[in-house]
Amino acid sequence: MIEAAMIWNEPNNKSHWDPELDPDWSRFARMGRIAGEAIGAEAPGLVRVLGGMSPIDPNFVSNMIGQGLFDQLDAVAVHGFPLDWNLWPIDGWPQKLDEIAAVTDLPIWVSEVGASSFGAEEVQEFGLHRTAELLIGRAQPLTYISISFVLRH
Repeated sequence: MIEAAMIWNEPNNKSHWDPELDPDWSRFARMGRIAGEAIGAEAPGLVRVLGGMSPIDPNFVSNMIGQGLFDQLDAVAVHGFPLDWNLWPIDGWPQKLDEIAAVTDLPIWVSEVGASSFGAEEVQEFGLHRTAELLIGRAQPLTYISISFVLRH
């Protein structure tokens, strides 16, 4: 059973969306609003999620709120790979979630976490366990891509 629809994977990742063609992200926001409206019309009750943001950026969230995208969303997701892609301290997870919670009341999902398979298995295992330690109590499991959590408000 499908429980949620994610609108765009890593929407603010410059390798996936060209900010030079859309410098104020207005095209993206419009596309997201249209997608959210369509999902709501076709599947009322299906959770509409702004896809796993990477990097985790409260300014991007504020911009999307200002452009009306969050009017069509039920949750916002973040991706975090501090050990190899995002390069912030793994113990920074709580701070990263708090930064997003400071700008939106929507539930925050952590939809991809860990360490990439490019690294040693020991690093992957450490990343998995340490991330779980940091999110347990702040989040509950959610079935999605990789290891997923929903932040409790």
